[in-house]
Amino acid sequence: MRRFVALAAALVLAGCGGDPPPAPEPAPSVVATDPGPYRSGPVAAPERGALMGAWVQPESYRQAGRIVAVDRLQERLGRRLDIVNTYRRFEQVFGTESDEEFIRQGQTIMLSWASGDTRSITSGRHDELIRAQARRVRAAGVPILLRFRWEMDRPNLRATMWSAADFVAAWRHVRQIFDEEKARNASWVWCPTAEGFARGDAPDFYPGDDAVDWTCVDVYAASDFRPLRELMAPFLRWAAQRPKPIIVGEFGVAREWGSAARAAWLRDATALFKANPQIKAVSYFESDPERNKGPKQQFRLADDPAAFAAFRDLARDRYFRRG
Repeated sequence: MRRFVALAAALVLAGCGGDPPPAPEPAPSVVATDPGPYRSGPVAAPERGALMGAWVQPESYRQAGRIVAVDRLQERLGRRLDIVNTYRRFEQVFGTESDEEFIRQGQTIMLSWASGDTRSITSGRHDELIRAQARRVRAAGVPILLRFRWEMDRPNLRATMWSAADFVAAWRHVRQIFDEEKARNASWVWCPTAEGFARGDAPDFYPGDDAVDWTCVDVYAASDFRPLRELMAPFLRWAAQRPKPIIVGEFGVAREWGSAARAAWLRDATALFKANPQIKAVSYFESDPERNKGPKQQFRLADDPAAFAAFRDLARDRYFRRG
């Protein structure tokens, strides 16, 4: 008996019959399976795979700095971004030097355009500002993704959104002006937050199938570190019921969770995107915003070798290549 116990102990120490093999990662959720084709507006959803893009925080917000930031990321990824996300306040213009350079390089711009107070928009107070922006978009002469007042469902925006009905009215008012100005080269992207779908109030802000070209969601593993399949589940269940292509307008994993966990999260994200063919574009939030304090609000990957390697694998996957 003593010899049997000794032999068993030796086998365990040698790794024979010891710890069980690690459990395989759960299969990605398969929810949004409609492969199209879709009426996605001027920016056509790819027939196969998904477009890949990013917002890249520049060291300098001057025009040259914006261009350099994107170029550096592309060099490290070994590929050009399909989509370049760029942010503008309501009064800031489209058609800057960096916008023109990205267009010249053949990239699709996603214009994330903030709004003013929704009731002041529908009152007509800002019509000339909106018309001027519409003319700038039209003058670009190429298809763009227009993400008007993204994350409109955030609780901290309620003072200017007023209500979901007010937002819908403002959206339709702005789109009507774009139509009047013949700015028909924009695909309209409706983009609330994953948290809004978890709460259940985000769908109330939907302007309707006739007024939206792409559905969208912003989703982060920030203070809540869970797999993307869990964070996106309520949105995917909702979006799967609509004949629209999906873009993940912003996604990110906070540096708080460490390099290995971030890399695993990104690999899981890659699998989720590929398992749901209705997702036709994804855009990473490559940024440590100064106003976001603490490592749970910092999402930059470039200075985290293990996490960046997982992101580079996503970017180089043939599934995320245009054409």
